[in-house]
This record gives sequence, structure tokens and C-alpha cells, in this order.
Amino acid sequence: MRDAFRLFKRFLPPYKAYVSLGILSNIFAAIFSIFSYIALIPLLKILFQLDAKAYEYVDADISLIPFRIPRDAIMNNMYAWLGKSIETNGPIRVLLFVALLGVAMIFFKSVFTYMASFFMVKIRNHVVKDIRNNIVGKIISLPIGFFTEEKKGDIIARTTGDVTEIEVSIVSSFDALIKNPIIILITLFSMIFVSWQLTIFIFIMLPFAGAIIGFIGKTLRKRSFQGQNKMGEILSTVEETLGGLRIIKGFNAEKKIQRKQKVQNEEYRSIMDKLMLRYFLASPMSEFLGVLVVMSVMWYGGRLILTQTGENLLQPEEFLVYLGLFYNIINPTKAFSTGFYNVQKGLAAVDRIDRILNTKSNIIIKENPLPINKFEDKIEYKNVWFKYNEEYVLRDISITIQKGQTVALVGPSGSGKSTLADLLPRFYDVTKGNLLVDGNEVSDLDIKALRNLMGIVNQEPILFNDTIFNNIIFGVDQAGTEEVEMAAKIANAHEFIMETENGYQTNIGDRGTRLSGGQKQRISIARAVLKNPPIMILDEATSALDTESEKLVQQAINNLMKKRTSIVIAHRLSTIRNANNIYVLKQGKIVEQGNYKELLAKNGEFKTLHDNQFQ
Repeated sequence: MRDAFRLFKRFLPPYKAYVSLGILSNIFAAIFSIFSYIALIPLLKILFQLDAKAYEYVDADISLIPFRIPRDAIMNNMYAWLGKSIETNGPIRVLLFVALLGVAMIFFKSVFTYMASFFMVKIRNHVVKDIRNNIVGKIISLPIGFFTEEKKGDIIARTTGDVTEIEVSIVSSFDALIKNPIIILITLFSMIFVSWQLTIFIFIMLPFAGAIIGFIGKTLRKRSFQGQNKMGEILSTVEETLGGLRIIKGFNAEKKIQRKQKVQNEEYRSIMDKLMLRYFLASPMSEFLGVLVVMSVMWYGGRLILTQTGENLLQPEEFLVYLGLFYNIINPTKAFSTGFYNVQKGLAAVDRIDRILNTKSNIIIKENPLPINKFEDKIEYKNVWFKYNEEYVLRDISITIQKGQTVALVGPSGSGKSTLADLLPRFYDVTKGNLLVDGNEVSDLDIKALRNLMGIVNQEPILFNDTIFNNIIFGVDQAGTEEVEMAAKIANAHEFIMETENGYQTNIGDRGTRLSGGQKQRISIARAVLKNPPIMILDEATSALDTESEKLVQQAINNLMKKRTSIVIAHRLSTIRNANNIYVLKQGKIVEQGNYKELLAKNGEFKTLHDNQFQ
């Protein structure tokens, strides 16, 4: 429960007004509910005419409250008022008055109950909205390295299924956890007023029932955590299946994937069987314990009535009202225990979500970063070292890129080319050494302003399930139709865009599946052109294209790089003939550098790469 209240402590403060009004409404609803039961005592007294004794008013010492309630004096005066009223107005009129009083109490109870529900709905929906917003915001803020170690399907499960589990299990139980204790406490106070002996008897029995409920609830959190982890694995497999359908079908691996999913689904079924069976044990167990306590109360209450020896321990009509009060407390107690079970079940989802929310980014953002609005001089890598885990993937890298220059990075796969480029927009931070832009450490600069200076075109174009127009203006706050069309023309994309069904308003499908590879790449280049950054990072932008598409994309890239500082990661060496400097990387080190002709003349690593490619 402490974990649940820590969750509420994190998300409830903005809605203190709703919480206060909800609690206040519940208090009034409980008070009017109790008064409606208390009104039954004179009602039963009139109907059954159980006592012909004449009562006189006595002084009730109110100063004793709350240390000792003058119950006998209050009950005596209520009976005295009842007797006087019957003598004056007759039993029928008094009966009508008491009945109308009870109806009024129920009416006000209903009004305040609805008001409490109104405020709780507001709290529930706002809290769930904030949790979702926090998770999405955290995911976006985390460095790219976090997602290389996590399964996408499991992250999706946490942002969807786990949040839904929190909503259903914990946030929806907030009403029960707040309202029911109020009803229980006020009702217990009234029960003590009617008969403190019976109430003590109940207090003796309740720990026994509570121990059983607590024992069942302890295992729910563990089972639920296992189930949610397994669902994350299932979603990861589904995501991989959808992304790899071509390979699965091409290699006739359908049965292998089916077997894997069947095993995961069977394991999930087994976990959920154990979880749900224990969860559904709560209701019949609570009902049985409730009946057991009620029968015990009836036995003990009857004993107080039948064995009293002039001490007036309990009147029959008071006992009937006490049973009504006790019944009034059973449902809130059951709801509270159900809410407890739900919370235990939902806390596993909280644990999984907190693994994201509590993840600390290794990209440290300084409180007062230096502003940077334009690129004026040069980019410098000074003795840069970098590692993801234990081994360094970049070793003692030193590169200077003057403004307006094009620098190419070449080398075999795994040599560190992409990692070297990723350090500049701070997708990762250098482990050792210095990375400077215009003489300032990139870690000292405003990270958003730094990235605003850069345009990135990846090997695999990253497009969104939206229109061509919206994909081109992605990341640009304001852009008109003419600007978008001009960017598309520079990227050699305007012609094929106009041939689509709705032109720039054509939806390109999930990840641009309605377009060819070359078309997708040219749209991503148009997006970079529209941003108009002074620094371009081109990560093997043509390596996955056919010859004709490569020619069109390369023309677009040449247009893009004009008057810009460019870092080109190249697989096809023919695309970097005009680079000012080419750096050859091998196992994280620079082994050669120079322009195209100089490197060929050295007859070294670059010449080997060149010969292997062109021969």
C-alpha cells in the first residue's frame, strides 16, 4: 500500500482541490447515511411499541465528547422527545415525520455520493493522462543507447498495457481506498454509540478476517509482475514478426515463429491462471468471512438482549439498527479489500513503469547551457574515446572539419563510423577527449539549439504514417506550400510526388511502405533541405538503393550539401570523390586520411576497400 500512496503522492498534488472536495463529499455522504439509519430507531419504536416507559429529559454533558459519549442521556432524550411528540401530534404524524426525515437523509446522501464520484472521475482521468504523458516524455528524453538494450515490444507493453493496468487496478481503486475508510470510520463511531460491547466483539473478529485477506493479496503482486513481463515478451515477438514477414515467409519459418509464440502464450496462460484464480478467490472468501462475522454478531447481540438484567445493555430496536449499520459497513469493507487486491495486482505494473520513469539519462543536461544559434568556424574531435559498455569502439580520434567542408568517413562495418557521427548531435557523449563546435564543448551547449544546426539523413529513411507534406515539414514549425515544393524539387522528389494520388496530401502508410526506397530517401532529403541546417550528417544515404535511384538521390544529396558543412558516412566510395577529406577507420581508429586521389596513391587500406568494391 505504501507504494500505491507513493504513486498518488507523485501524481495527485496538482489536483488537491479535487481530492479535498471528494473527501469532503464522502464525509457528508457517510454522515447522512448514518443519520438515515439512526432515524430508524424512533421509527421502530413507534411501529413495534416496544417500550411503554415514560422518559423525561436529562442533561447530557457534551464536554465529555470525544472522551466518553453520553450515550444513555442522548438516547433517553430522543425517547423523551418521541414520547412527547406522540402525545401532542399522535403516532401517525410522528411516524410520517420520521419517515420523511429518513427520505431527506437518503436524498442528501445520494447527492453527496454523486458529487464524490464526480470529483473522483476527474482525479482518475487526470492522473492516468499525466502518467501517460510522463512515460512518453521520458521515452523521448532517454538517449538512443537505452533502446538498444530494451525490446521495443516490451516498451510498448509498458506504455499501453501497464498503464491500463494501473488505471484499472490502482487509480480506479483510489475511490474505494478514500471513500470506504471514511464510511467505515463514521459507521464504526455510530456502532460504538449504539453498542460498544458489540463493536468490541467485532474488533476481536476482524483481525482474523484481515489476516486471511492479507495472505491472499501478498502473492498477487508477484504473479502480476510475471504476467506483465511475459506479455512484454509476447508483444516483442509480435513486433519482430510484423517487421520480418518477408524473411519469415522467404525462409519458410512460419512454423518456427508459431511454435515460439505458442510457448510464450502457454506460459502466459499458466501465469494468468494462477493469478486470476487467486484474485477471484477474494470475493467468495470475503463473502464467507462476512457471513461468519454477521452470524457471530447476531449471536452475541441476541445474547445481550436476552440476558440483560436491568442494565439496559441493548434494546431490540437498537439491535436492528446496529445490524443495519453493520450491513452498511460490510460492502465498504469488501470494496476496500477488493481495492487492496487490485492495488497489489497493479503495483507490478508500477514497478515496470518505474523502470522507465526512474531511468537516468547518461546525457547530462547542464542547468545553464551556452546558447548557439549559428555555426561559424569548425568542428573538432580532439583525442576522442568512446565505449558503450566495457570495450572502446572509438580510440583516440582527432578530426577537424572546417566550415563548408565535406568530410567522409569510410571503413568496414563495425569500425565506428556511425558512432563517430552520432557523438556530434549528442546521441551519445564522449567517454574521453573533447568534441568542440566553434571552440565550445558540445556538452556545454544547449542540446536543442545544437541539434537545430544539423540535418540528418539515414541509410534507412525514417518516415511517419502521415501525408508527404507533413513528413517534409516534420520538425519545422512553420512552412508554406511553396517552401515545401521548393525543398522537394531540390531533393528530386517533386515529380514523383505530383504523380501520386493526392500529391503532397497523399498518405504514405506505415514507415512509408507505399513508396519505393529511393522515393522515401528523397522525401527524407527534402525534409533536411526544408530545415536548411548549416551542418549535414549523411549516414550511407545511398547504400541500399538501386543504380537509378542512387543517381537521383546522389543528385539530391549534392544539392543538399552545397554551401554546407557535411559529414558523410560512405559505403559506396564513388559518392565521395569530391570530399575535402576522407578518414579511413578500422577497429575504432583512424588508419588513413586524405582526399580521394591521395588515398589511392598511398596504396593502403583505402586502396584495398576501393579495389574490393570496384573489381
